[in-house]
Amino acid sequence: MKKALLLLTAALCTWTGQQALAQTKITVFDKILFYDGYAATVTEPVPANVIRHRNDLYARKLTDQELQSIGDNLIMRVIVKASCDNYDRIGNVNLALVPKGATTYTPSQVSRIEIGRYITPFMNKNKQPDTVPYQYNIGNVAHLLKESSITANYDIWAELELFGVPYAANNEVPGCAGRNDVFFGTLEFETSGNMPVENNNVLIPLNFKKNLNNYDSTATDTVGKTTRTINFNVASNLTDATLFLITSNHGANANGEEYNRRDHFIYFDGVQKLTYKPGSTSCEPFRKYNTQGNGIYGANPRSDATWQSFSNWCPGDVIPIRTINLGPVAAGSHSFGIRVPSAVFANGEGYFPISVYLQGKTQGVLGVKETPNTTINAQLFPNPTNGVLTITAEERVQRITVFNVLGQQVMTADNTDKIDLSSLEAGVYWTRILFKNEATLVRKVVRN
Repeated sequence: MKKALLLLTAALCTWTGQQALAQTKITVFDKILFYDGYAATVTEPVPANVIRHRNDLYARKLTDQELQSIGDNLIMRVIVKASCDNYDRIGNVNLALVPKGATTYTPSQVSRIEIGRYITPFMNKNKQPDTVPYQYNIGNVAHLLKESSITANYDIWAELELFGVPYAANNEVPGCAGRNDVFFGTLEFETSGNMPVENNNVLIPLNFKKNLNNYDSTATDTVGKTTRTINFNVASNLTDATLFLITSNHGANANGEEYNRRDHFIYFDGVQKLTYKPGSTSCEPFRKYNTQGNGIYGANPRSDATWQSFSNWCPGDVIPIRTINLGPVAAGSHSFGIRVPSAVFANGEGYFPISVYLQGKTQGVLGVKETPNTTINAQLFPNPTNGVLTITAEERVQRITVFNVLGQQVMTADNTDKIDLSSLEAGVYWTRILFKNEATLVRKVVRN
């Protein structure tokens, strides 16, 4: 028995070591310093192989070795450290497809997709914590990084973008007088597993951070309405396709769109595919990062109902990446549409930056291997259910996604441990639960 235990222990240690070795971390930017987004581009030195396009935008080409290391599990982390901007600002991570061998590029002249968006907290650099982490499960992006039709024609550059201004901190934060540096930013990819080079992926960038509103003729289909339609062509039949969508509502003026939750309606070829209302259940988990006093968090904790009455996003949190599974898509002309009919844009102010791209397969399905995690003990009840399904677990729930037996996404809910299935037809469904620590569980659910 003792010998068997020793052999088992050795096997477990070997397995654990193999698992650890399988993890690869790619640090794209390490505490790179951003400057006043409104000012002329600074001339401070940058790390080797890094380009400063603007004070708010850095880029670095992913090397062949880094691309070869990408496995079928891919996590992205952004870490922002406070400097001399103490307000909530918007930032994002992008991939740029740059002609092979180019040593630089103009961002507006190449294809780019946004793969993550975040909002900084109100941070005083002299108080702790002075950093905030953001994490994304971007398994779908791994397929793009291993796609030979992309890498044969383009170099893939990763971009970290963070717009900040130091003007308030110059007066309010000790040590910031006269300075124009605003934040430090770190971008990391962590990958594991094995993914061979592929040749069946299709990427169609549709919209990159282009604003949507109802008062600018370049930002809407029809002035007076908050709508955008994007027509595009698919060259080959796709056996499976998904839209990846990022939106956030901005406008801090009186009655502005930052403070009003609106229903968003998403269409593909004129058929409604998704309805959602931005905003988390609560922003309280991110209060600890907001070390600078501000009117969003106030002095005391707010109830969930209060947060839901005005908050479209949380300073210190990610903006969700919404996935709209389309199934097979035939070659030919298609359209993407977004409508926010109740948006007001008081005083002709405010904007919704919209990013969306279509990713598909000419063979097979766009399956993303789930990140294994055996430490999550979750219960779903009642199951079967007539309506509300509740998840109990030690980890907080980040997203619940429900699929029918055909693999089509039929419902999603963010930052809640409950989802109401009463609108679904009776039958069997699959529920994918993404937790805050990026662990994922998939469970079968029966709707009575």
